[in-house]
Amino acid sequence: MAAEKYHPARPSYPSALYDELVLTSGLRPGDSLLEIGGGSGKATVELARRGFTITSVELGHELAAIARANVAPFPNAEVVCADFEHWEPAPGMTYDLACAATSWHWIDPATRYIKAASLIRPGGPLALWSAQHVFPEGGDPIFREIQPVYEEIGDGLPETATWARPGELADHRAEIEENGLFDSVVVRHFDWEVSYDVDGYLDLLDTFSGHIAMAKWQREQLYSEIRRRVAERPERRIRRHFGAVLHIARRRN
Repeated sequence: MAAEKYHPARPSYPSALYDELVLTSGLRPGDSLLEIGGGSGKATVELARRGFTITSVELGHELAAIARANVAPFPNAEVVCADFEHWEPAPGMTYDLACAATSWHWIDPATRYIKAASLIRPGGPLALWSAQHVFPEGGDPIFREIQPVYEEIGDGLPETATWARPGELADHRAEIEENGLFDSVVVRHFDWEVSYDVDGYLDLLDTFSGHIAMAKWQREQLYSEIRRRVAERPERRIRRHFGAVLHIARRRN
C-alpha cells in the first residue's frame, strides 16, 4: 500500500534544485548517471527528461516496478531492483555522476561513500539531497497544534526535537570531507510548499516509516483528529513546507 501511494503523495523536488545540480556538476545531455535508491522514480523521471542516461538502483520490488512504469517513456532510463551495497554494473563501467534523493540514510554508512566513489569517474560528482519538513514564519499551524494527539497515542516528539526553519537544516559537509574520498563540497538550500487535501495528506503520512509502524488504533485516532480539524477549515487543506539540502562533492583523482 505504501509503495502505491509513494509517487503521488511524496513531494516533487523543485526545478531550481535540478538546475543547480546540472550547473554545479557540469553535466551535459547524454552523460551517464547512477541513482542510488531511486524509489518510485521521482528524481529519475526529472533527470531522464533532461536528457541524461540514468540507471536507478532500487531495493524494493514494488517501488522498482512503479519506477519502471514511470520511466517507460524514456529509453535513456533503466531501473534495476537490487541493494546498492551488493549491486555491480557491467565490468569497467563508471558514471559521470552518482546521486541519492532522500535515500542516502538507508545505505550502509560503513561502505556507502566507498562504493559510490568506486562507481564514479575520477573527478566526477556525488550529489545528495532529501526532502524534510521545515517550519517557516507564517507556515501552517496544524503541525504544532496536532502534537498533543501524537503524545496521546504514545508517539510524541522527543525532547531534543527541533522545528527547523527554511535554511536551517543540517548539512553533511563535514561527513563528506572526513571520509577522504570526496572534496570541493558545495551546499545549497531549497524550500518549497505543497498544498494537500486531507486524503492526500493522510496518503503522505502513510508513506512515512513511523506512521507505517503505528498500531491500527493509533493511526485511526490520529487520522480521525486530522480529518476533523481540516474539515473545520474554510479551505479544507493543509500547507506543508519542505526543505532540501543539496550536497555536491567531487571524487578525488
